[in-house]
Amino acid sequence: MNDGFRHEIPTDAKIYVSGHRGLVGSAVWRRFEAAGFTNLIGRASAELDLTDRAAVMDFFATERPDYVVAAAAKVGGVFGNAAANADFLSENLRMQVNLLDAAARNEVKRLAFLGSSCIYPAHAEQPITEDALLTGALEPTNFGYAIAKITGVLQVKALREQYGASFISLMPSNLYGPGDNFTIPGGHALPMIMRRMHEAKAAGDETFTVYGSGEPLREYLHVDDLADAVLYCLRRYDGDTHVNIGSGADLTINELSAKIAAVVGFEGRLVNDRSKKDGVYRKLMDSGKLRALGWSPSIDLDAGLKSTYEWFLDHQDDYRR
Repeated sequence: MNDGFRHEIPTDAKIYVSGHRGLVGSAVWRRFEAAGFTNLIGRASAELDLTDRAAVMDFFATERPDYVVAAAAKVGGVFGNAAANADFLSENLRMQVNLLDAAARNEVKRLAFLGSSCIYPAHAEQPITEDALLTGALEPTNFGYAIAKITGVLQVKALREQYGASFISLMPSNLYGPGDNFTIPGGHALPMIMRRMHEAKAAGDETFTVYGSGEPLREYLHVDDLADAVLYCLRRYDGDTHVNIGSGADLTINELSAKIAAVVGFEGRLVNDRSKKDGVYRKLMDSGKLRALGWSPSIDLDAGLKSTYEWFLDHQDDYRR
């Protein structure tokens, strides 16, 4: 596990955060700024297309970042993934390969590649340990995104073995928090439920429809906790295997919806539309490896939902649609 590893990151080191305007990247940026880092760099997709290999190579050769957090990705909820598996596979693969190759070629000191819990088999034993990777079939609704992220994990491992690159892979559970995508449809379940429920309250609806049976279990981690874990792992972990990052607890979609209703103030009745897909039944990760290194989350779900809704209310005119 390499639990004796220690690495000091100079506060003036040049740190490139890909996807720095997204949910994850913006949280990483906030956390690193709070920790005193003064030389963070980011590029919007209009400035740097990560699927353009030549452009990525030129960027790394010119900027020469010392550290990289690979947070950029094409992401979506169960409905968006199921409708465009080819796009999710192709775009994420190209972004990852270009970025990781460029980082290795330009001798980046340390890199954290961020994946997803969807890399694990649909019927993996719960809670899911890191060694469950590649032991079974994937969930069909998002196999494109999952395969891309699995490839990223394996590329990081290959770069470590072949070139001695000090790169690591981190696998967060379902994320939420400020900066989330509240698009309908296309967003993940939690922000999509929150926005729809906000609109149902505003319309005076007596019922709210939860898509699917509401029975699947999901684990949620606040994105600020993830950002803290990223910095912690860059300083404390240098192992060959990827690391799970989760809250350690899960709840059903119906239970989540009830919690969101309490935060939003929706007093109507929740009903299920069982004609909609549920996705995989459960995805609870075993984060024991990271806990053993000394890190644990600090934001509980109730507090996190409240702050996320407050952010949504403050950004209704300018959040991503």
